[in-house]
Amino acid sequence: MTGWSNWSGSVAASPRLIARPRNAGELASLVAQASKVRVVGAGHSFMPLCETSDLLLNLTDYEGAVEIAPDRKTVWAPAGWSLKRLTAALWAQGLSLINQGDINPQSLAGAISTGTHGTGAELGSLSTQACGFRLMTADGAIVECGPDQHPELYEAQRLSLGLLGVAVEIRIHVVPAYHLEERVERRPLAEVAERLDELAAATRHMEFFVFPYSDDVIFKTLHPVEIEEPGQPAREIGEDSEATFKTICDICAAVPILTPPLQRLMMRMMGKSSRRAGPAHEIFPSERNIRFEEMEYELPRAAGLPTLRAAIAHIRKRRLPITFPFEFRLAAGDDIWMSPFNAGPGASISFHQYAKMPWRLVFAEMETVLRDGAGRPHWAKRHTLTTADVHRLYPRAGNFLKVRQAWDPTGKFANTHLTQLFGL
Repeated sequence: MTGWSNWSGSVAASPRLIARPRNAGELASLVAQASKVRVVGAGHSFMPLCETSDLLLNLTDYEGAVEIAPDRKTVWAPAGWSLKRLTAALWAQGLSLINQGDINPQSLAGAISTGTHGTGAELGSLSTQACGFRLMTADGAIVECGPDQHPELYEAQRLSLGLLGVAVEIRIHVVPAYHLEERVERRPLAEVAERLDELAAATRHMEFFVFPYSDDVIFKTLHPVEIEEPGQPAREIGEDSEATFKTICDICAAVPILTPPLQRLMMRMMGKSSRRAGPAHEIFPSERNIRFEEMEYELPRAAGLPTLRAAIAHIRKRRLPITFPFEFRLAAGDDIWMSPFNAGPGASISFHQYAKMPWRLVFAEMETVLRDGAGRPHWAKRHTLTTADVHRLYPRAGNFLKVRQAWDPTGKFANTHLTQLFGL
């Protein structure tokens, strides 16, 4: 056995074997010989989705290349490629993803199978960009599915948590390559809350970060722009504050009572605004080197701001030492069976805690507040859903589980966490 842990260090496992198959033959042999199989990408799941005592697969080295459709509106992409690798390859062919989140080490399959999303009131999660899958099932065969081919398998696979098989290639929608301009500025929370709909309509992407002990927010927008020299790297104006933030986190970990004044000081130190522009795949992601633990709930759009205010009020009342800011984003609704956004347009609230500080008890308190807003958790972020919760929150859960049973009757692709979560 060999050890494995996720990015934050909070999930650990000792699989019998960690394997990096290079082709379908090697993958089929590994899957056939294993009693349990899970697949890992960058390890950015905070729930034990990748935990297994048997076979843990990594598809980074799996053969494949981007296959562009004649109309250049879709591509087949290797499922194990990181978003960073994929978006660079697309850019070289004059293409871009429709949307991305703010980090890019995740594998394409990991991002799609967990419903990872970026921001944009009219833009869906990465799962909505998938329109076909080539999947190795429990018997070692590769099955292709899409809207017109094994449609029920396709519907379940669009957000599957890896329960149906090993995705080896995914067909995704793409658009002509474009550039983005990022603007970041400090604004009063009250102003942003009052003008939220107006601000969201004014740009393609809008989000903000708010420290629980500050009345100002870090307001961020992304919008397509023309650049005369598209080959030039992204340009950034302003100082990188990550080192400062890391120091403040370490101080707060040692002396938690200093959290409120240090947060207010850090916001006062922030410059009024910064700007950078460049290829979309270089502007979407940001550096995330400070380790944290995360919980994220997707709420009905109308419940977003009231729930955020309630969460901030709870932290202030309890004087909880929360060092990281809330992240508030908007996303479009979708029709995916197990998507947290399938009830309509959503507001996303991400709640983080520095990895060196206690987080379990404060997450339990915060989850109660977020659930009060009729929220549903991001599957890969910390949550305590039960099987009853899953069926209550997801009317199509029964359809999903029926498909899972048909394609993996022995539960080869399930682990302890998913077995408990879905009552398998």
